[in-house]
Amino acid sequence: MTVPDNAIGPAAEDIRRQLLDEINRGQLRPGERLGAERDLARTMGVSRSTVRQALATLESAGVVRRVPGRGGGTFVRQQKVERDLSQVVGVPALLRQQGMTAGSRVVSTGLAAADEETAAALGLPGGTYVIDVVRIRLADGTPISLEHVRLPAQMFPGLLDLPLGGSLYELLEKHYRTVPGEALEHIEVRAADEDEASILGVDSGAALLSITRTTKNADGRAFEFSSDLFRADRTVITVRTPASVREQDGAGEHGRVVQTRPRSRR
Repeated sequence: MTVPDNAIGPAAEDIRRQLLDEINRGQLRPGERLGAERDLARTMGVSRSTVRQALATLESAGVVRRVPGRGGGTFVRQQKVERDLSQVVGVPALLRQQGMTAGSRVVSTGLAAADEETAAALGLPGGTYVIDVVRIRLADGTPISLEHVRLPAQMFPGLLDLPLGGSLYELLEKHYRTVPGEALEHIEVRAADEDEASILGVDSGAALLSITRTTKNADGRAFEFSSDLFRADRTVITVRTPASVREQDGAGEHGRVVQTRPRSRR
């Protein structure tokens, strides 16, 4: 993690670099609370105004966040999860690619009759039984998303007897030789209700990324219908769009990367 130099005094710049180095080396971990300005000033042998300048620079760069009030303080910002929509990959693999520790809490599992939306997405007759799994996904021990997955029960007999705390895609590949071939995802931003906010550790009304996904196997058969809620303050959406042959010939471009960064509530 790098932070551009700003117009601050040399003492504040030294403190800024020292704190940034501790964050980069993992001595200060995401979500960890830094000491109070008074304590930091005493430990580092500088004035509180110097510490305040250094923290303000780190905050403007998005390295730390400062929360007012008696229960507040200065906290190391948690790393954002990049959701690359050009890849069909499960959350555990996604987190591992970005150097984070993946975890899950299984909320519920069972069989349920497919509702109209699920049946349409999976190409099933209404009322067909589906495997219904709800899980909380964790990134470095912190909830990052609430996941609701539905799978055709006839395609995956015995799935509910297997451990469902890890990667579902890896499980389906290993036991059922089913791998994702194509996924269609719809994304919208909506406010968290009280239950969702409590589960994900955000304020009620905080912005969430609602991602509805239908996944097909290599034969084009839909095998997954999923509704995921990601914390918008912890997620970056990346879209890689290859240029057409004509565009490449004309402009010499080999594609473009578009990143949508949701605006978090303050």
